[in-house]
Amino acid sequence: MHQQHKPSKIAVVGGGIAGLGFALALHQRGIACDVYEAVAEVRALGVGITLLPHAVRELAALGVQDQLEAVAIENLESVFFNRHGQFIYREPRGRHDGYAFPELGIHRGKLHRILFDEAVRRLGAAHIHTDHRCVAVEQDADGATVQFADSTGARRPPVKADVVIACDGVHSAIRRQFYPDEEMAFAGINTWRGVTRHRPILTGKSYLRVGSIDTGKMVIYPIVDNIDGQGLQLINWMAEIKRDTRTMNDWNQAGNVADFADIFHDWRFPWLDVPALIANAEQILEYPMVDKDPVPRWTFGRVTLMGDAAHPMYPRGSNGAAQGLIDARTLAEQLANQADPLAALKAYETLRLAPTARIVQTNRSVPPDFINIKVDHLSGGKPFRHIDDLISQAELRAISDNYKRIAGFSLDTLKAS
Repeated sequence: MHQQHKPSKIAVVGGGIAGLGFALALHQRGIACDVYEAVAEVRALGVGITLLPHAVRELAALGVQDQLEAVAIENLESVFFNRHGQFIYREPRGRHDGYAFPELGIHRGKLHRILFDEAVRRLGAAHIHTDHRCVAVEQDADGATVQFADSTGARRPPVKADVVIACDGVHSAIRRQFYPDEEMAFAGINTWRGVTRHRPILTGKSYLRVGSIDTGKMVIYPIVDNIDGQGLQLINWMAEIKRDTRTMNDWNQAGNVADFADIFHDWRFPWLDVPALIANAEQILEYPMVDKDPVPRWTFGRVTLMGDAAHPMYPRGSNGAAQGLIDARTLAEQLANQADPLAALKAYETLRLAPTARIVQTNRSVPPDFINIKVDHLSGGKPFRHIDDLISQAELRAISDNYKRIAGFSLDTLKAS
């Protein structure tokens, strides 16, 4: 019979946002762990990320909100436009909409660095292991053994643990063990992400959604203020298009402007020249818009999945990081409150599996830019005289509020929890 005890060794596989958030949440509760990260050196990679209030709430609980706000931009508003640059809808965001926490635009690399440095400082450098890529996990009645390789492919000494938490992302090697035949779900939407130095757009704290995925869409928001001492911001942008082709972008590859620039060639508005924004980018990366079908279970004995390894979702509504951080807190609470770590892993799955599956499905069927898709349908994709001729602002607000409610970050939901 399994002996009930607090886990003497927790192996966290993956030192991304979910893995580091989990390590910090465990440390707060007096539980030790070791984090194994695949990359040899943590660098500020990637582009921008939006931290919605429910993500900031989790990060505030980990004690890093002030550090994040010091290097982020607090969004004032979210504004929707059609592809002709015509105004559709505007709403306040974060604290400006009555939330207790802000909505922040930040460079993903800065967010990761803050979490990584805090984990090293609090847990101790000896508990954060870089250049450890997981290749397999085995388990028996006595424990689990994780097999690692370094960046050259050479095997590292195996690591024994009581429980293993797979935070190794969308390409999780551990998930692949339990779901070997699984494939990415690709619905024909590709994306390109870039960052461009640019003067502030609209308020300089505006999150913009322009156009829609069927005919071309841009998401644009600032992530660094006054980057040059002359008032320019670092603007994060993401171009999206749904095409019938089954050709899928790769991950983190340098993007080719020629693949998508034609979609936006005439997007010159009084408030923004989109072709110039794209042409002046410092960096462009390509990504596919992919997720995976929800699975029936995450927990297999001593092993469970977390974050993108558990529930890869479309990068819409900025919800992936938030859900990973909620996973992290939930499992840390279960491990702190239950004597049997295997029961804690199952309880965590029970709490988180259904809500995240619902968000995966919602992000497919009711995207945050459903407002723009709806207006395109009402206008036939043509310019309109005034948005009120098509739909009222109250109806648009109801669409926005419904998405927030389904995705778990409506004001009422956060106040109640």
